[in-house]
Amino acid sequence: MSYYQHHAFFCTNQRADGRQSCGDCGAQAARDYVKKRCKELGIHGAGRVRINTAGCLDRCEQGPVIVIYPDETWYTYVDQTDLDEIIEKHLCHGETVERLLIDRPAV
Repeated sequence: MSYYQHHAFFCTNQRADGRQSCGDCGAQAARDYVKKRCKELGIHGAGRVRINTAGCLDRCEQGPVIVIYPDETWYTYVDQTDLDEIIEKHLCHGETVERLLIDRPAV
Protein backbone atom coordinates (compact mmCIF):
# COMPACT_ATOMS: atom_id res chain seq x y z
CA MET A 1 0.00 0.00 0.00
CA SER A 2 1.22 3.47 -0.86
CA TYR A 3 2.11 5.87 1.96
CA TYR A 4 -0.19 8.45 0.33
CA GLN A 5 -3.55 7.77 -1.22
CA HIS A 6 -2.55 10.20 -3.98
CA HIS A 7 0.92 11.65 -4.54
CA ALA A 8 0.90 14.45 -7.13
CA PHE A 9 4.05 15.69 -8.82
CA PHE A 10 4.01 19.03 -10.65
CA CYS A 11 6.69 19.52 -13.27
CA THR A 12 8.09 23.01 -12.67
CA ASN A 13 11.04 22.61 -15.01
CA GLN A 14 12.50 25.68 -16.70
CA ARG A 15 14.44 24.76 -19.84
CA ALA A 16 17.32 27.06 -20.69
CA ASP A 17 17.37 26.21 -24.41
CA GLY A 18 14.11 27.93 -25.34
CA ARG A 19 12.00 24.77 -25.70
CA GLN A 20 8.57 24.78 -24.07
CA SER A 21 8.77 24.31 -20.32
CA CYS A 22 6.16 23.69 -17.67
CA GLY A 23 7.82 26.50 -15.74
CA ASP A 24 6.81 28.89 -18.54
CA CYS A 25 3.17 28.00 -17.90
CA GLY A 26 2.95 29.05 -14.25
CA ALA A 27 3.54 25.54 -12.93
CA GLN A 28 5.00 26.65 -9.59
CA ALA A 29 2.01 28.88 -8.85
CA ALA A 30 -0.33 26.05 -9.86
CA ARG A 31 1.46 23.62 -7.54
CA ASP A 32 1.33 26.13 -4.69
CA TYR A 33 -2.40 26.67 -5.27
CA VAL A 34 -3.21 22.95 -5.28
CA LYS A 35 -1.18 22.34 -2.12
CA LYS A 36 -2.94 25.23 -0.36
CA ARG A 37 -6.39 24.00 -1.45
CA CYS A 38 -5.66 20.44 -0.32
CA LYS A 39 -4.65 21.76 3.10
CA GLU A 40 -7.80 23.91 3.27
CA LEU A 41 -9.90 20.86 2.37
CA GLY A 42 -8.19 18.77 5.04
CA ILE A 43 -6.99 16.14 2.58
CA HIS A 44 -3.25 16.89 2.72
CA GLY A 45 -0.92 14.67 4.72
CA ALA A 46 0.05 11.11 5.54
CA GLY A 47 -2.42 8.55 4.27
CA ARG A 48 -4.16 11.17 2.13
CA VAL A 49 -2.70 13.54 -0.47
CA ARG A 50 0.83 14.86 -0.97
CA ILE A 51 1.66 17.63 -3.46
CA ASN A 52 5.27 17.85 -4.63
CA THR A 53 7.43 19.79 -7.03
CA ALA A 54 9.23 17.68 -9.61
CA GLY A 55 12.07 18.48 -11.91
CA CYS A 56 11.61 17.70 -15.56
CA LEU A 57 9.14 14.90 -16.22
CA ASP A 58 10.18 15.04 -19.90
CA ARG A 59 6.65 15.90 -21.05
CA CYS A 60 6.86 19.70 -21.16
CA GLU A 61 5.69 19.77 -24.79
CA GLN A 62 2.34 18.48 -23.48
CA GLY A 63 2.43 20.69 -20.44
CA PRO A 64 2.12 21.95 -17.99
CA VAL A 65 2.13 18.44 -16.55
CA ILE A 66 1.04 16.73 -13.33
CA VAL A 67 1.43 13.02 -12.65
CA ILE A 68 -0.49 11.39 -9.80
CA TYR A 69 0.70 8.17 -8.21
CA PRO A 70 0.06 5.38 -7.44
CA ASP A 71 -2.52 5.74 -10.24
CA GLU A 72 0.11 6.75 -12.84
CA THR A 73 -2.36 9.32 -14.16
CA TRP A 74 -0.89 12.11 -16.31
CA TYR A 75 -2.73 15.44 -16.60
CA THR A 76 -2.27 18.77 -18.23
CA TYR A 77 -4.13 21.91 -17.19
CA VAL A 78 -4.75 25.44 -18.39
CA ASP A 79 -6.17 27.33 -15.45
CA GLN A 80 -7.46 27.23 -11.89
CA THR A 81 -10.75 25.71 -13.04
CA ASP A 82 -8.84 22.69 -14.37
CA LEU A 83 -6.87 22.42 -11.13
CA ASP A 84 -10.04 22.61 -9.05
CA GLU A 85 -11.55 19.81 -11.13
CA ILE A 86 -8.46 17.61 -10.58
CA ILE A 87 -8.64 18.31 -6.84
CA GLU A 88 -12.36 17.61 -6.58
CA LYS A 89 -12.63 14.61 -8.85
CA HIS A 90 -9.27 12.85 -8.59
CA LEU A 91 -7.75 13.85 -5.26
CA CYS A 92 -11.01 13.91 -3.29
CA HIS A 93 -12.98 11.16 -5.02
CA GLY A 94 -10.48 9.05 -6.99
CA GLU A 95 -12.17 9.75 -10.33
CA THR A 96 -10.15 10.38 -13.49
CA VAL A 97 -10.65 13.75 -15.20
CA GLU A 98 -10.78 12.37 -18.74
CA ARG A 99 -10.70 15.72 -20.56
CA LEU A 100 -7.34 16.66 -18.98
CA LEU A 101 -5.55 13.34 -19.51
CA ILE A 102 -2.39 13.03 -21.54
CA ASP A 103 -1.15 9.65 -22.68
CA ARG A 104 1.21 7.73 -20.47
CA PRO A 105 4.70 7.72 -21.91
CA ALA A 106 5.67 4.67 -23.96
CA VAL A 107 7.78 2.22 -22.02
